[in-house]
Amino acid sequence: MTITYQAIKVLVAACLLPSLFFCCQPAATHTGEQQDSMIVTHKLGETKVPVAPERVVVLDIGALETLHELGIKPTGVPKKFMPAYLSSIQDDASVADVGSVIEPDFEAISALNPQLILMSTRQERFYEELHEIAPTVFVGTDNKDYIPSFVRNTQQLGEIFGREKEAMQKLDSLELSIAKAQKKFAADPNKALFLIYNNGRYSAFGKGSRFGFIHDVLQIKPVMELKDESVHGQRVSNELIAESNPDYLFIVDRNAAVVGQKAEKADMENALIKQTNAFKNKKIFYLDPNVWFISGGGLTSVNLMVNDIVKLLN
Repeated sequence: MTITYQAIKVLVAACLLPSLFFCCQPAATHTGEQQDSMIVTHKLGETKVPVAPERVVVLDIGALETLHELGIKPTGVPKKFMPAYLSSIQDDASVADVGSVIEPDFEAISALNPQLILMSTRQERFYEELHEIAPTVFVGTDNKDYIPSFVRNTQQLGEIFGREKEAMQKLDSLELSIAKAQKKFAADPNKALFLIYNNGRYSAFGKGSRFGFIHDVLQIKPVMELKDESVHGQRVSNELIAESNPDYLFIVDRNAAVVGQKAEKADMENALIKQTNAFKNKKIFYLDPNVWFISGGGLTSVNLMVNDIVKLLN
């Protein structure tokens, strides 16, 4: 079923788009006479945070994108694996480096005396440690409810930093792009498969998965039903890919994102891959790993993801 933003906005107005984990509870509740703080409800609990905090450590790249779009400068970020389109932040000496999205530097974070820490799935196991340093909020998207959770997070960040109007303007613009893409792909009979390539092996991602965006949001039809919805996807053989015979193949090279070494195209397009309609019709698309693997869930990357797919399938 096509997602409608009008319905989402009604929910946002009613209860700031509650996530899968908290049904119809306000995402942020102001406390105190002068409203100098608020209670933010998120996946991992409720956190009291200051309004318009000045010292913020952002460990989630999607949230970092959104704050950047809203004109908010962070105090510290994980500069390792930073997407190229956020190079202005990476190169800014006044923004501290606090490790990576996988292994945060707790000493560096603590030294900044942050008023707020924003984190997501990659740092979920460190939540208690981070919360001991400063109020910590989980801002990751829910793969099974991607757009509503993304909108909720954007609205939530807009409210925390007093940029609600700017956040809604950005969402309104994105709404138009998504609606146009949904209309286009709903009428497209071709079926697709999303793959991560890692050292000679493929993992596939379907609906409700980490990369289910192309199916769940853009409405591109899947070539097969996949049961594994973990962050690592379902390992698939070259034989299975050939047998499923997708019309479109979307491939992300993991090593290009993680270690900066691109795989050889000849290795990815092996003899079995060449049997697919996607190869025969020149419909194999290599997606930017900075956008699709490192980031996601922020205003910049969601826009890039929509625009990338629309341009590729023109």
